[in-house]
Amino acid sequence: MTIICAEEVGVKFPWRKERVMTLRRMLVHILNQRNMPKRRWFWALRGVSFSLNQGEILGVIGRNGAGKTTLLRTIAGIYPPDEGYLWVGGTISSLLSLGAGFQPELSGLENIYINGILMGFSEEEIKKHVRQIIQFSELEQFITSPMKTYSSGMIARLGFSIAVHLKRDIMLIDEILGVGDVKFREKSRKKLEELMSEGRTIIMVSHNMNSILGFSTRALWLDKGTVRAYGEPNEVVQQYLQSR
Repeated sequence: MTIICAEEVGVKFPWRKERVMTLRRMLVHILNQRNMPKRRWFWALRGVSFSLNQGEILGVIGRNGAGKTTLLRTIAGIYPPDEGYLWVGGTISSLLSLGAGFQPELSGLENIYINGILMGFSEEEIKKHVRQIIQFSELEQFITSPMKTYSSGMIARLGFSIAVHLKRDIMLIDEILGVGDVKFREKSRKKLEELMSEGRTIIMVSHNMNSILGFSTRALWLDKGTVRAYGEPNEVVQQYLQSR
């Protein structure tokens, strides 16, 4: 069953910040719009099309600035498409960066509750999963310490643990599967397989081709905001590596 469908999706941003609209400039704009400079845009995504079925893992690859994170944020509803059609048929749990939503002055435990509430869970629902989240992240002895004392790997482990235990239909993961030691990465892989068996859908961005090949059921290669290839991971990754 299709859970995400994108057809010719485009997202644009201004090239630069507009100057402050003073009263004088506003009057000139109203009286003679032809004399005002036109706003310049660049397309972070353009003509992006793909579909994803429930229970699949999509690996998104591409160079820096290719539009990978913009795609995740568009699926998450942060950026509305400026053109095309995007349909998402489920609830979303997003982990869009290593420190997304975390408050550095607060403890890891407090941040579990904050992130859970931001994801739409009640305090009681979060409480049921707190012990599992802490144990999976392997941060038991640090969980009451301020997060500003955590390393980037510790932050990523906690964020990943929150995302996989406070479950939604769709998980969006941006560049976190390469963190931690071999043992933790293997544990993460097994957890993703468990989520797949439950019918969860996962979209992950990574520069680590081993992660893409090891986890994904499909791959999407973005280049300057457009789709270069989409399909079987081995084929897409091979095309990407040959282009470099």
